[in-house]
Amino acid sequence: MIKKIILDNDQLNISLDRLACQLAENHNDFKDTVLVGLQPRGKSLCENLVNILSSNYKINSIDHGFLDITFFRDDFRRNKDVLIPNKTDFKLLVENKKVVFIDDVLYTGRTIRAALTAIESFGRPKTIELLILVDRRFSRELPIQPDYKGVQVDVYENQKVSVKWNDNKYGNHVYIENLKNGKS
Repeated sequence: MIKKIILDNDQLNISLDRLACQLAENHNDFKDTVLVGLQPRGKSLCENLVNILSSNYKINSIDHGFLDITFFRDDFRRNKDVLIPNKTDFKLLVENKKVVFIDDVLYTGRTIRAALTAIESFGRPKTIELLILVDRRFSRELPIQPDYKGVQVDVYENQKVSVKWNDNKYGNHVYIENLKNGKS
């Protein structure tokens, strides 16, 4: 299967720096903000952003965690495969806090819809924003749009956008691949 790289390691790092800068501009010291990496693929992105904010912006006390939305998905009972949840590493209360959901690729919007339901278990946020590394526009099934995005791409339905972290050959990168019969 042929992969087409759309963000190489350097371009991805530039996007991460820009996203971190936008977060720093909008959330200042982060004392009323909680970053929430959506499991599984938003976790690495969230960790990278926290590291950049800490090292480049000297913001050391950023509340963040990783939220599993497996059992909040609207296709949970329709899936033929047994769904295995990720470990939820989220012990923070979000009551009256600014919450930023972080995920790698925004596709149909259903993951974000599930996250909106799941976050209610931890309190009622003051606001919720969405940070996405890759926005697959024109693919939305729900009216959900990102507040922060690294790159916006237009791809066919038979294509998948993936983010690869710490690849031995290419480093961090984002690529598109064609799916065979709708499967990768």
